[in-house]
Amino acid sequence: MKDQLAQSLGACYFEADQIEATDIYSDPKMKLREMVEFDFLQFLAYLCFSDGADMRSELHFIKNYLGYDFDIARLNRFKYQRIAYNFNMTPPRSLSFFAQRDVRFQELTSEVSKARMLVNTFQELGEAFVACNSISSPIEIGHLTSYITMMEQYLRGLGFSGNGNYKGVSGKSSNLGVNGTSANRKPAGVNPTASQKAAAGNKEADKAADVDSLLEELNSLTGLESVKQDIQNLVNIIKVQKLREARGMKQPSISLHMVFSGNPGTGKTTVARLLAAIYKGLGVLPSGHLVEVDRSNLVVGYVGQTATKTAQVIDDALGGVLFIDEAYTLTAGKGDNDFGQEAVDTLLKAMEDHRDDLIVIVAGYPDLMEEFLNSNPGLRSRFNKYIFFADYTPEELMKILESNCEKQQYKMTDEARAVANKYFTDKVHEHSDTFANAREVRNFMERAIAHQASRIVTLGDKVEDDILITFEESDFISAQ
Repeated sequence: MKDQLAQSLGACYFEADQIEATDIYSDPKMKLREMVEFDFLQFLAYLCFSDGADMRSELHFIKNYLGYDFDIARLNRFKYQRIAYNFNMTPPRSLSFFAQRDVRFQELTSEVSKARMLVNTFQELGEAFVACNSISSPIEIGHLTSYITMMEQYLRGLGFSGNGNYKGVSGKSSNLGVNGTSANRKPAGVNPTASQKAAAGNKEADKAADVDSLLEELNSLTGLESVKQDIQNLVNIIKVQKLREARGMKQPSISLHMVFSGNPGTGKTTVARLLAAIYKGLGVLPSGHLVEVDRSNLVVGYVGQTATKTAQVIDDALGGVLFIDEAYTLTAGKGDNDFGQEAVDTLLKAMEDHRDDLIVIVAGYPDLMEEFLNSNPGLRSRFNKYIFFADYTPEELMKILESNCEKQQYKMTDEARAVANKYFTDKVHEHSDTFANAREVRNFMERAIAHQASRIVTLGDKVEDDILITFEESDFISAQ
């Protein structure tokens, strides 16, 4: 890991030298590579002191990778003087120059972007730093996630595509030794070309690329901003745990079973499917498939049959994720003839017996899921991660409609767009129990397609292509 991280750092310094040779960078007071190093240092100082651990490991890490020979008092002073309360809201200054370089050369895709290379190195550096001592706290992981997310949002705001799946530097070779700007700093020689060759056959790099592409797919979903943040935070926790495991450190026990709470049509199943694949990419699960069930797939109206049926479903899910929708229905029944509790008991035992190859996600309405968890002490103790899926806003529902239209080669007239916008705005403001968020968008579009078809067949044989792909105002009015 040390060599790989050193190579990533060196690649950033190399690119900083290349950018400085252009007219993009013009600061006479500091070389761009020195700015990059200093931004790395501020980032590590921001992550420091979050877990209350002995600081010797962190100090050694900073000296080893960045060359700064701090003691605790000096690092405290540096943190106090340099780290503002809103540090995680402001991109590092060096990132703006890397981004300007990509814009200049029209390289905004993740495969060639040097700005994304820099962001990925920040994440790699932060993960290794958090894992370097005996404790990795959720606060540290949260700081890491918030800072990386802020940089990703900054790049997306500039029009960059992808989500940080940078795979290596371009085939340029040079001496990438780190220039020292302090008497207490030590240079570290690196070689990005060697790193590129080593990564080509590295299965772990392939897994990381898979995870990056899955996170990119997650981030491409409309809305769900808090959900995306929660998933990224979870991914960072697992990555740090893997780093600690590789270094022979003790692993605190963490449960990955989860509760997805939210109204229907808010993306819970879609996110669960992506999360199952992410778990596989991270090496948490062997297969990463998703088995989606509800009460009808688990409960039978005969004594003893529910346990058998539930056990079969669990067996099908081993190696992946078992997703139980409307899980609260398992404990909502009353009387001796309801066998939902038998399914719960079987599930709890399986979660204990298959800790390494089964993850369970239960989902449903927020209030009813609270009742479900409170119905059994065993449930509350096993599900300690909660992700809330908020309802979509009218603007987000319109984006979903526009995306669906684009995928199916349809377009809307301005009048039709206005009808759809008012319809979704009214639906959101009504807070109707029958409103199903994104599902309503799909149903609305299907009704519009049916009406458009009925309208077009009356036009005879002379139907132009534009008519076939256009929703008129009447189509959306009829679809309400």
